[in-house]
Amino acid sequence: MYLYGLVGFPLGHSFSQKYFTEKFEKEKIKAFYRNFELENIAALNDIILQNPELQGFNVTIPHKQTILPYIDELNGAAREIGAVNCVKIVREDNCIRLTGYNTDTEGFSLSLSDFIPPTVTRALILGNGGAAQAVRYTLKKLGISSLTVSRNPQGENEIGYADVHRYLPTHFLIVNTTPLGTWPDTATCPSIPYEQLTPAHYLFDLVYNPDITLFMQQGLQAGAHVRNGLGMLIGQAEAAWKIWNNR
Repeated sequence: MYLYGLVGFPLGHSFSQKYFTEKFEKEKIKAFYRNFELENIAALNDIILQNPELQGFNVTIPHKQTILPYIDELNGAAREIGAVNCVKIVREDNCIRLTGYNTDTEGFSLSLSDFIPPTVTRALILGNGGAAQAVRYTLKKLGISSLTVSRNPQGENEIGYADVHRYLPTHFLIVNTTPLGTWPDTATCPSIPYEQLTPAHYLFDLVYNPDITLFMQQGLQAGAHVRNGLGMLIGQAEAAWKIWNNR
């Protein structure tokens, strides 16, 4: 029986295992899905060697970028983004090769498509990790300009949290790519001036557990539109499944 899984740390918040387990049962697929909690990505090789039935795995925080040195080949989008959230394992003639993909782009694009109107052309991306790179890449493809909000801004397209107030009047899509607000730390959220939000703003939170994060609650109180990351999760998971099965 084939094995698939999720690599990251911690993984108590993740719905991936539940999603794929239910998918396998519903579609009568002879496979199972495991969580591999790796605080240190250096343990990845041991996981692959100890689980010869492992065909591929998803990658989440904090390893979407730290996994790169362990990847033999990067697919186009993953190469351009510089982050991986899906890995396919090929075992041939006692050789193991890992190919890295980024399916966050597909998941985010699908979930965003029916969320914002065409009039929204500027975005603020909260956070600058691997997920943020995928979001920036996708927004660019969609013709939406973006600024990254970081605790340590570098370069012309990054700003600090203290400067967000200057851009909220013109940037109506705000994407949270940080883990702030994820269960069990649900009382946290990015530090932005929520009092400046209006019904013209759209808040997209990549976090999906809980269903409504504190970031989203702050938006709802201002009359803004909100969406969590569950649709993105499903979209990227189905894209990963196609990759693992060459479809």
